[in-house]
Amino acid sequence: MSPPPPPLPPRTYDPVAALLSYLVPGLGQVVQGRVGKGVLFFVCLYGLFFYGMALGQQQNVWLPPSAANAPLADIPVLGQWGGVPRAVYNRLQFLGQFWIGAAAWPAVYQYATFDPAADPEQPRGPAPLFGHYMQYPTEDVLNTLQRNADKEWDLGWVYTVIAGALNVLVIFDALAGPVVRDDRPADAPPPPAAAGSAPPEGRQ
Repeated sequence: MSPPPPPLPPRTYDPVAALLSYLVPGLGQVVQGRVGKGVLFFVCLYGLFFYGMALGQQQNVWLPPSAANAPLADIPVLGQWGGVPRAVYNRLQFLGQFWIGAAAWPAVYQYATFDPAADPEQPRGPAPLFGHYMQYPTEDVLNTLQRNADKEWDLGWVYTVIAGALNVLVIFDALAGPVVRDDRPADAPPPPAAAGSAPPEGRQ
């Protein structure tokens, strides 16, 4: 009777891969060698996110500015404290959209560079790198979308939130690494297969 195999070492986590999968869904998995899974995550989550953007006519991922012409509701506990917390409180959808990674960063840029004194028909910032993309829309634009787009605008932002929430799972998958680990030395013989079992497959 052969001795039992030694226990596997404790699982190590991969924060770099997790960061990469936050920036671009699936990128951490690709770096880990799980290319098929990474590409699947990339296509599915970006497809869901940008399809939601298209349904909302590119007007459903943004942060509202703290400006006189865009008054925000106070946070119940903190009142008017904090620009970003107050903006997020008034646009809770962005908490989910943020986790899609770099694809949602233009909204943060637009929030940081918003100029309330600028012409609302023009990109409202000192350096309009993204034009109107993910910029806080005017009330007229929002009213028109709600009135003329049926339920597509609402459905669109739901898709973008779901995409961001699903990417949290992708980030954790990259952080934890492959489900099946092989920590044997490179020169060790493969373990004997049990009777009737399939040969071991690659990492998942």
